[in-house]
Amino acid sequence: MRQNQLMLSTLRESPGDAEAISHQLMLRAGYIRQVAAGIYTYMPLGRRVLRKVEEIVREEMDRAGAQELLMPALQPAELWKESGRYGVYGPELMRLQDRHEREFALGPTHEEVITTLVRNEINSYRRLPVTLYQIQTKFRDERRPRFGLLRGREFLMKDAYSFDTDWEGLDASYQRMYKAYHRIFERCGLNFRAVEADAGAIGGEGGTHEFMALADIGEDTIAACTHCGYSANLEKATSRATTSAGSQAHAHNQAASVPAIEKFHTPSIRTIDQLVQSVGAAASDILKTVVFVADEQVVAVVVRGDHEINELKVKHYLGAENIAIADAETVLRLTGVPTGFIGPVGLTLSVLVDQAAAELASGIAGANEGDYHYRNVQPGRDFELSRTGDFRNAAEGDCCPSCADGTLQFYRGIEVGHVFKLGTKYSEKLGAQFLDAAGKSQTMIMGCYGIGVSRVLSAVVEQHYDANGTGSSGQWGLRLIRCISFQSR
Repeated sequence: MRQNQLMLSTLRESPGDAEAISHQLMLRAGYIRQVAAGIYTYMPLGRRVLRKVEEIVREEMDRAGAQELLMPALQPAELWKESGRYGVYGPELMRLQDRHEREFALGPTHEEVITTLVRNEINSYRRLPVTLYQIQTKFRDERRPRFGLLRGREFLMKDAYSFDTDWEGLDASYQRMYKAYHRIFERCGLNFRAVEADAGAIGGEGGTHEFMALADIGEDTIAACTHCGYSANLEKATSRATTSAGSQAHAHNQAASVPAIEKFHTPSIRTIDQLVQSVGAAASDILKTVVFVADEQVVAVVVRGDHEINELKVKHYLGAENIAIADAETVLRLTGVPTGFIGPVGLTLSVLVDQAAAELASGIAGANEGDYHYRNVQPGRDFELSRTGDFRNAAEGDCCPSCADGTLQFYRGIEVGHVFKLGTKYSEKLGAQFLDAAGKSQTMIMGCYGIGVSRVLSAVVEQHYDANGTGSSGQWGLRLIRCISFQSR
């Protein structure tokens, strides 16, 4: 096609609601146009680039032995109810009814559909393993669509699903996809890391990795070791304790000489920062207590004042499906204490103590009375440590949990891919079984593997633009432009 025939309209200025650089540049260059919040039309150039990314994905999926199919976006609600996710997935699941008042959902993912399909098509070990994939539009009712293609309500995704006879087979399928993802993102020109991650709403019984394109606009924080290959999403990252045997003995001796707790007046001092300024203590010497409601459980979580509670770690420890910080009214009703003065000493709630907080020789904590705190609070002496664990976010500079020489450094990242070991989470509930060589019925072992195809476009631009909106070769979105040809084929 000649350039003068191409439907291409550029914008002189960036729209006011376009925050991300990739959003601004793709709008200005005529690659995309917004229809509604989080919903976009791909203009001819944008669609052409999208197809190029799809070609890369298809080539590597086929190379890894996966077979392409296409499943419907409209899914019967019965399948989601059968898997148990209809009420769990949350408000992001777009639900609707047809004229006969039958319930459906617009698919944000396809575990239920693919598991049902394979259940009906495969019944013998001789037809396993198999990996199936599709490239298809997904729908999620995001509360706040933002950053253009990075967080939309309608987006293009590649999702693949593997079915194996045993866990060893799943490990092999997982590794094939893991390596294929590396090849895909390398071919797309992305600077990325594969990081340990939480399985989220997809769930599963095995490992999971996110593929993160490094970019300042990224909504995820990555903790990576400065010495070895360890890297994890912040929600999953851990750190190694720095306390040596000698320092432990020293801390024990210090703790033995800690005087009795002492209540002191702290009028209207509710936050860690206010305590630090008021009494001159370091935040690391303060015991912060936060009350959570996890399903039907109410618990208090204690961390050091310089640390942040990791809700996912607390949720997994409790085996809960939902967790939220208790509001001030709930805290007052359950404890009789106003927010800001809660502490672990004498608290009637179940108390979870982060390991770093448990190792303090002594600290300052809320006195469970309005306008009062305790000093000289000694973990183990003044409150129990029966439920101690890792309940905090790793912090930058923490010791690497995987090696003895590295520390954790933080990066921002855009999630462009995610691989999961599902195990039997869906196959067991949906009855996906096969007959083994002895004629005995067994449950299929599953994995799933997703790539945000449309997200890749934004990630490439975020990594390759310069101060003038151009790429290193003098064209913005270097890798995108390389996918474009104005010549007819």
